[in-house]
Amino acid sequence: MNAIEQNLQQVTARISATARECGRDPGEVSLLAVSKTKPVEAIEEAIAAGQRAFGENYVQEGVEKIRYFQQRKFIPPLDWHFIGPLQSNKSRLVAEHFHWLHTLDRLQLAQRLNLQRPAESAQLNVLIQINISGEESKSGIMPDRLPELAAMVTELPRLRLRGLMAIPAVESDYQRQLAVFQQMAALFNDLRRQFPHVDTLSLGMTGDMAAAIAAGSTLVRIGTAIFGARDYGAPTA
Repeated sequence: MNAIEQNLQQVTARISATARECGRDPGEVSLLAVSKTKPVEAIEEAIAAGQRAFGENYVQEGVEKIRYFQQRKFIPPLDWHFIGPLQSNKSRLVAEHFHWLHTLDRLQLAQRLNLQRPAESAQLNVLIQINISGEESKSGIMPDRLPELAAMVTELPRLRLRGLMAIPAVESDYQRQLAVFQQMAALFNDLRRQFPHVDTLSLGMTGDMAAAIAAGSTLVRIGTAIFGARDYGAPTA
């Protein structure tokens, strides 16, 4: 067993155990393997271990990986999520190649993606990013803007609003992590009451996964615990 396969087994076991501890069905929580800056060889090891959903932060790097793996026609197919900030001038590449966007934060971007999504492709799954910690340096909208943006996004035929995402301020204390994630869960539940098809709350990374699951996350984004430390010398496009 290689290191990535072993890491994946440990992460999935931790997800299952955490879900059970808080009375949730482990099947309610999916794992997104964050493969940004990682070579295709590392992703191939994760695929061989059964992982199918991968998250990328850099547009060009992600597109190159998607094209590489499209030639291999995996069954079940791979699911590619764009999880980094998206500049409008790079939206077409995301619209044409990715299956998910986690960082929708403005109507103009949604409208561009809707126009650029190929008609022959399935709808682009989108998550609205919430700046839940109110950090000036973070992307995402403030919570009070969510109802208006969500309503507008649901009117765009080539997009499918699936839920919410957030990257809270780094916090080591479990209870403080939990309090912030519970705020996100409340927003998510409000959104679901308005739009019953909404089903995804993308919360939690390697350092705060347990609190995210306890609060109700349905998708955790794990990179370091699977692939090891990242190489930030990789392209930033």
